[in-house]
Amino acid sequence: MMHSSYRPKRRYGIFRTPRFLKRFRRNTQASSFSGNNVELYRNGGDFFPAMLREFSRATRHICVEFYIIRNDLTGALFAEALIAAAKRGVAVFLVYDYLGSIETPSAYFRQLEEAGVSCLPFNRPSFKKGLSWFDRRNHRKFAVIDGTCAFLGGINIGNEYAGFGESVIRWRDVGIRLQGPAVGELQRLFITLWKSETGTAPQKIAPPQLPIAQDGTAEVMVVSGGPHHNASFIRSAFRMAIAGASKNVRIITPYFVPGPRIVRSLLRAAKRDVRIQLLLPSVSDVPLVKIASRAYLSPLLKAGIEIYERQGTILHAKILLIDSCWATVGSANFDLRSFHRNYEVNVVIDSPEFGRQLDDMFSEDLKRSRRLTLLEHEKRPWFEKLLERLCDPIRRFL
Repeated sequence: MMHSSYRPKRRYGIFRTPRFLKRFRRNTQASSFSGNNVELYRNGGDFFPAMLREFSRATRHICVEFYIIRNDLTGALFAEALIAAAKRGVAVFLVYDYLGSIETPSAYFRQLEEAGVSCLPFNRPSFKKGLSWFDRRNHRKFAVIDGTCAFLGGINIGNEYAGFGESVIRWRDVGIRLQGPAVGELQRLFITLWKSETGTAPQKIAPPQLPIAQDGTAEVMVVSGGPHHNASFIRSAFRMAIAGASKNVRIITPYFVPGPRIVRSLLRAAKRDVRIQLLLPSVSDVPLVKIASRAYLSPLLKAGIEIYERQGTILHAKILLIDSCWATVGSANFDLRSFHRNYEVNVVIDSPEFGRQLDDMFSEDLKRSRRLTLLEHEKRPWFEKLLERLCDPIRRFL
């Protein structure tokens, strides 16, 4: 008699079936590319030196988008690298979110402009549109160098992102280096955004010289989202990936306000005996979001989903790993703001080798985490439950 848990179609790679890939691309508007190399940086302390080193090697152009750019030591090194490239004759373009970087003095960006870096503040205040401009954010975080390699993840430009994640002033974050045909799609997204904000395309950006990585083995899809889309492609990508899981789902996210659809997707996967592990921060840089997230945890805990809180630091990484081979890395959180209100970009990486690296990283983080139990969660103080209810009307805006 066949065991009830045996599911041959799922057990051997639903993600690689033409039917699944066709549905995924249709529902997420994803662009798909073969022959990529992906390198994981488990900490910002590894990510920044690698990215700045590539800036120093650039010969044609650098396109950079970051939500937050701080005027601190890390920000100074970042500016220094861009200025040095511009002085070599490299065309350098920088997009930063006006509200995300509002604490950074205008003199910081003025020195870049004076050195030849083209700077674009995304969504500068315009009261002609009422207050709607206030809720429009560019949360994307990536850099493209010469159209041949890219860096992306959850990392912003600031000291807290540039360390090794074992204190509340050195956050836990993750980034990747991508080389291959998928880089061209990131460059296209940058050009499209620049043109939509300024009315003209950035000059002196040559098309990518592809193929780049002859020995690349990773299949990569690029999923972008924004308030200009009628449906949330970011959320659809998360939901479809979870629906395709046959063995395990591992999630790292700093902000967990997923809404009912993601919760239903997780519960359905748990009902199929998929092991689900959710890693959240023990201390959040946005305490209100942590309060709001608590309202979603009870049904997950009751379904046997494992929820952990990373200790000793502020967790800011954003990872989804399915069956140790299908990974999503990028700027989007598991929250309603990322799904509906922000400009975001994620890459979906189909690579067993890369998946094993993320598995090892996740397991190491679990050693520094504490598991949350249903009993503990249900015994939380009454005033915490009251605050959760009060957060309900504003969850979409957190």
